Amino acid sequence: MLKHLFKLIWNKKKQHFLLMVEILFSFLIMFAVFTLAVYNYKNYQRPMGFDHENVWALSYYDKDRSGADKDSLALFYEMVKRTISHAPEVAAVSFVSNNSPFTMSMNNSVITRNNKTAQVDHFSADDDYVGVLKPVLLKGRWYGRADDGAALEPIVVNRSFETMFFPGEDPVGKTIKVGDHDARIVGVVQDMKDKGDYKPLGPGLYQRTTRSSYSWLSRMLIRIKPGAGANFEGRLYKQVAGILQDATVEIEHLDEKRVVKNNITLIPLIVFGVIAGFLILNVSLGLFGVLWYTISKRKAEIGLRRAVGATGAGISRQVVSETLVLATISLVVGLFFAVQFPLLNVFFMEESVYYTAILLALLFIYALVVVCAFYPGRQAAGIYPAVALHED
Repeated sequence: MLKHLFKLIWNKKKQHFLLMVEILFSFLIMFAVFTLAVYNYKNYQRPMGFDHENVWALSYYDKDRSGADKDSLALFYEMVKRTISHAPEVAAVSFVSNNSPFTMSMNNSVITRNNKTAQVDHFSADDDYVGVLKPVLLKGRWYGRADDGAALEPIVVNRSFETMFFPGEDPVGKTIKVGDHDARIVGVVQDMKDKGDYKPLGPGLYQRTTRSSYSWLSRMLIRIKPGAGANFEGRLYKQVAGILQDATVEIEHLDEKRVVKNNITLIPLIVFGVIAGFLILNVSLGLFGVLWYTISKRKAEIGLRRAVGATGAGISRQVVSETLVLATISLVVGLFFAVQFPLLNVFFMEESVYYTAILLALLFIYALVVVCAFYPGRQAAGIYPAVALHED
């Protein structure tokens, strides 16, 4: 039976060529859509790595501070931090660099160890960062006052950093080169999805701010106790704006910034999905129309088959089977191109992402073909032998 169906399709290959090409391109496009979807879903499934709820980002943009005395700046901004911390609604405050969670800012550093060099995300934060975002500590400790006067700068790295530079080793206490100076690792934290739920996780390090850092720092993260609302936000804004009179002050909520960041990440997938949807709709209509036209041209053949004993269900199955064989020929060609992506690691994704996307695309195309062939198959099953032969 299968051999007979392949023979029927092959004998009409010119008639079915354009339809096969449409199915081929539909498969490739759905493979791309499902690859993006599976990739984003896998990233979404990973743990957040920190607690962003009830955390506000307070940014202040004032005049150039590069020439100011660093001790005076440190005393002033430490006073600002204490003032905010003393509010009963505040649980913790930390000065951070501009590439704090869910922002568009990025900062990288070149890391070198044992002749291996790579760029990693570089974050700067003070000792209270761990109390604000509550990162999950896996090994060692967070830096603090115990590191005052240390010979080497203390840093904390994430799990991806450990995997990249210390495979099978404990990095705590080890020395690495950050840019052109040495630093000692004091702790390892879980990867933090600070770029949003759908972005991939990568190696990163957290550097302790110093008294000279206040010349360029312009953001604080503030953990607010549950129950504090818009009234406290307004008071906080007026308080900070009153202290930093020459600065532009802005308060943002991390949970809102997370939503915005996620929406930006999903825009390409949504646009691609809409385009793919229109294409699939056109292919479906084309396939449905071709099958309808083919059945109307094959009434005599179908009537003869019914006359010699073929059942309506058998005729319907034949129509669906022919369409599935047609789709299979196209999908075999499509599979040849699709499997190149995991074999060549084109976009540096996990192989499981590609293979899952291939399986989903195959199932989608086969389901689409069955749906499009089902009704024409039912129409073919309803053709009576006498009527068909009489019309012929």
